[in-house]
Formats: sequence, C-alpha cells, structure tokens
Amino acid sequence: MIRTVEPAPHVSAPVLAAYRYCEAVTGQQARNFAYGIRLLPTAKRRAMSALYAFSRRVDDIGDGALTDDVKAARLEDTRALLTRIREGAVTQDDTDPVAVALAHAAGRFPIPLGGLDELIDGVLMDVRGETYETWEDLKVYCRCVAGAIGRLSLGVFGTEPGARGAERAPEYADTLGLALQLTNILRDIREDAEGGRVYLPADDLAKFGCSAGFDGPTPPEGSDFAGLVHFEVRRARALFAEGYRLLPLLDRRSGACVAAMAGIYRRLLDRIERDPAAVLRGRVSLPGREKAFVAVRGLSGLDARHVTRKTVRRRA
Repeated sequence: MIRTVEPAPHVSAPVLAAYRYCEAVTGQQARNFAYGIRLLPTAKRRAMSALYAFSRRVDDIGDGALTDDVKAARLEDTRALLTRIREGAVTQDDTDPVAVALAHAAGRFPIPLGGLDELIDGVLMDVRGETYETWEDLKVYCRCVAGAIGRLSLGVFGTEPGARGAERAPEYADTLGLALQLTNILRDIREDAEGGRVYLPADDLAKFGCSAGFDGPTPPEGSDFAGLVHFEVRRARALFAEGYRLLPLLDRRSGACVAAMAGIYRRLLDRIERDPAAVLRGRVSLPGREKAFVAVRGLSGLDARHVTRKTVRRRA
C-alpha cells in the first residue's frame, strides 16, 4: 500500500485522541473504505474517518438486535447529537470521541451535515421494514444511505479551483453513491434475505420470476436469477459511468481516494456478473492484493484521465 509522509496539521490532544478512535473504527469495520482514505492527506483522512465512525454508529443501530421502537428512539437521540454538533455545542472535552472528531472536522471543512440526517432517515426506513416497488422508489432509499455519504465526502474533498463543471460535483457524488449502494445490495442479497430484508424493486423481482425471495443457496425454482443480476449490474454500470465524471473535478489525491473505493466496488460488480449465483452462496469479496492494485491505479490517475478523455469526446 502506498504511504506518504507529510506534516500533520496541529490539533489538540483530546481531538487527536478522538480522531484516532475514529480511525481505529474505520480500519476495523470498513476495509474497502479504509483502503481508499489511506491515499488522502492527514486532515482529510481524519475527517473521513470521523464521518465513517458517525455513519457506522447509525448503521449499527439499524442492524442491531434491539426492538424497532428502541432503535427509532436511539436514532432520534443520534439526530439530537448531530444537532449539537451542527450548533457548535460539542466541546473538545466531550466524552463522545466520535462527536468531538466530527465537530472538529465540520469546523475545518464545509461538510453538509444535513447528509447525516438523510442517513438517519434511510436507516429509519430499514427499521420500518419498507420495501420498494420500483427503481425510483429504491433510489430514494439509496440517496439517503449512500448518495448523502457521497455529498458529505465531497465536502471534505472539495473541487479543484477553476474545474469546469464543478457545479455538478454534488450530483456526480450522489450518483456514485447510488452505484456503490446498488452493488452492495447485489452482494448482500442472501444476507439481507436472512434478516428479512428485500431491497431490489418488486417490479424487477417479478419480471425475472424472483418474487418468492432468496432463502437458500440456489435461485428460486423456475426463475431467471442470472437475468435479474445482469439487469441490475447494467443499471449499476450506468450509475458508475455517470458518477465517475466526478473524478476530473477533484485534486489528485482526493480523486485517487474516490477511484480506489469505487474501483473496488466495480471489480466486485465484475465478479458478480461472471457468477451471479455466487451472491446466494456467500459474500463476494476481493483479496487484499487486488484492493492494493486498485488503490495504486487510482493514485496513478488512470481512471480520472480515462473519464476526462471520454468527456472531451462527448463534447466534441
């Protein structure tokens, strides 16, 4: 893995300890995400870890074993904490390290903290057991739990001064988040089914004879499960193609971070496409050496240059 040496911006001891806690959470629980943010300068890497740690807390409430009413109450408590952070009411000696780190990051970068409210809204949709009839319905959920994360991350990354089309960066970040989330949904079909959750649109399930669900390691009898997966893979690829237009708008290291994270998910999508039934047998993943290769490719700027050339050809 490529590492860089740089002077770290000065932060107080309590804030530094809070960031270290968030980085530990990120390293332990978000391997794909951690690979990408290693490419960032220290201040941005810390801020992204704070965002992840807060988001992880929200997700863990939704995925936990508590009753739904307790989950909803805890999510609203987390929203109240977010309000305190937004109002500058969290001090450096607060006992919650995630709140301390996120408050510091929000003071350093123009992070649109409302995106974390959207994340809470999305997890509340999970708690309520919502299902989705159409892709348009599912997009609402995906924008809450993933598109919002893209826009929050953009607040840390920023855009290159004078970058043409920079006003569309939030749109591209949002779309890239949708691509990542749809890939997650495909990867986790079996795991989600075991937890009683179905994310793929009911219209799509019916079209490919999969309305019976996925309660075992084989596709539903008489279904075109491979056709369903390939249909969703094409949708995800179209989202990636649009979202990758964000890369030329970022500085080199921020672009490398995004390219690394998105590249890992695109390779997961490739694996799922080659063997659709694999997602019913277990979680599809990439070995560490392949993730490292993707990170090196991102740092080289190959993906950003490829997107730039395609954009120029379209304009021509």
